[in-house]
This record gives sequence, structure tokens and C-alpha cells, in this order.
Amino acid sequence: MSKTHLVTGAAGFIGMHTCLRLLARGDDVVGVDNLNDYYDVRLKQARLARLQAHPRFRFAQLDVADRQAMPALFAAEKPQRVIHLAAQAGVRYSLTNPHAYIDANLQGFMNILEGCRHQGVEHLAYASSSSVYGGNTALPFSEHHNIDHPVSLYAATKKANELMAHTYSHLFRLPTTGLRFFTVYGPWGRPDMALFLFTKAMLAGQPIDVFNHGQMVRDFTYIDDIVEGVIRVIDKPAEPSASFNPAAPDPATSNAPYRVFNIGNNQPTPLMDYIEALEQALGITAKKNFLPMQAGDVPATAANTDELDAWVGFKPNTSVKEGMRRFVEWYIQHYRHT
Repeated sequence: MSKTHLVTGAAGFIGMHTCLRLLARGDDVVGVDNLNDYYDVRLKQARLARLQAHPRFRFAQLDVADRQAMPALFAAEKPQRVIHLAAQAGVRYSLTNPHAYIDANLQGFMNILEGCRHQGVEHLAYASSSSVYGGNTALPFSEHHNIDHPVSLYAATKKANELMAHTYSHLFRLPTTGLRFFTVYGPWGRPDMALFLFTKAMLAGQPIDVFNHGQMVRDFTYIDDIVEGVIRVIDKPAEPSASFNPAAPDPATSNAPYRVFNIGNNQPTPLMDYIEALEQALGITAKKNFLPMQAGDVPATAANTDELDAWVGFKPNTSVKEGMRRFVEWYIQHYRHT
């Protein structure tokens, strides 16, 4: 049976791919996006055009932080499930525009939770982030780890989302699942992320900025693997854990219908190897401008995905080499005429 899904951030990178998967299997999708200019709006509009070709897709251009528009949208559309992907993204931008994160990531999430509560939504899945692990250096990151030491405001808002979700799961028995994404890349990706910046510079014969002098490790996760995880999770609403012990609470579970999962490739890759994969895909050797670590960044991320696998039977598995090949193929085709 088809369901009606409300997907916020529908014109975003993960949002567009998620909507396409839902539409392809026959679900109805209500997409929400404010089409802000944090990065090139033309790319958002091009993603949106792909979605609007589908008869089961409806689009509402509004801001999730709008306290009047969001309740009205929930009341009109009555979604059965919500996938909340809209957010003010980026660690570095949070150093210069902190208020954007409070508006979008906290007020916006509050409106989503209230909409789900009042419309009796059967499951809310929302984007968290690997950044919640903050100052933790115990790799790979596990949902059972403490996340009390964020090192950026962006990370703090994502941790706050998980806390807010737990409260609504506890008070109103709203099933919520937080998804901690690890460095997502692939076709239709975000132009503010390293892969886009590297590719654009290399094709123009310009040097690329390599932070922490290249001594970085990331669990680069291909977009199709992220979407597979999102779809499988939204189809299986969170449930209370029978083994939860309030005398020794485990951060990964609860006696409320609440879960959090890592979605990462489980193959941490040194940044220099990632750049080498891009060089091979483009057939260009990059000129490298080595720089110190940026504030709010962390040297390494790696995902333990055992909990996701146990819950929905899926582990991301696309190699960086294959993912990079697909990205470059898309990039060259998309930007050929721009």
C-alpha cells in the first residue's frame, strides 16, 4: 500500500534522491523546501525539476521554521510518515552565521515535531549527523558512545534534535529515528562540500585547498547507500527497547519508541586517497594547497553500522572508487553547458 510521505529539504542533495526512490515505488510525496541561496539555487531548481516530472509529487515552497505555514501544511496534507532532511548545513558556516542554525535546525525541528504530534504521524525519520560525536576520538563511532562534547554549533543543533525527538517519543509515543549521516557524496551533491570544490578547481587548472595538511580521514558514504538506509528505516518505525535499563541508560536505545543509527560506509578513507580517486576519475593531477585544520572540524570519522544492519539488514557498501566514477560522470555531463 502506498503511503504519503512529507519530505523536507526535497530540493536538497539527499532530499531529491530520497523523493525519487519513494516516487519510483509508488508512494505520494509532499516535498518542502525554502530554496534558500546558501548555495547555487539553480542546482536546487534542477533537482526539483526532476521531481516535478512525477504526478505523485507535490511541492510546497516554504521554510520549516515558519510557525504558521508548517501546521497548515500538516493539516492540509495529513502525511502518514515524515522524513525531515531540511537543515542549515555545514560546520564552517556556523562560525559566521550561527543564528541560521538556531532558526532552521531548532525552530524548524520544533515545528516538525508538533506537526507529527498533532497529525498522528506513524513515523518520523530525521537527519542527524556524524558531527554529533564531536571531541570523541574512539573509532569507529558507535551509537552507544556518549555525545556530550560537540565541537561546532552545527553539531550541537543536531544533538539537540535527537534530545527533542526523544522527548516527543517519550511524552507522545511518537516513533522517531535519527540518522547520523557520514560525509555523503555523489551525483547532484552539495557545491559547498570538498568534492565539488576540488572538481571545479581541478577542471579549471586551479589548486585545491587541503586542510590539516591532508591528515584527515572520513567515512565517505555514497548517496545511494544513504537513501537505501533512509528508506529501510522509514519503513520500520522505532519501537521501545525491551532491554533498556534506566539505571544504566544506553544512549542508543530507550523505553520510548526512539532510535538513532549511523549511516556510514564503514570504510574510513584518508583524504589523500579520496583525492587520488578523484584524480584518477578526472585524469588530472591536482595542485594542492596544504592548510591547517579549520575550527570546528575533526581529524577523523568512522561509522560502526552494526545497529543499522541489525535493525533493517543493510550495510552501505559502495566503494569510493566506484562512487567517485559515478560522480565525475554526472558532474561533467551536468556542467557541460554552464
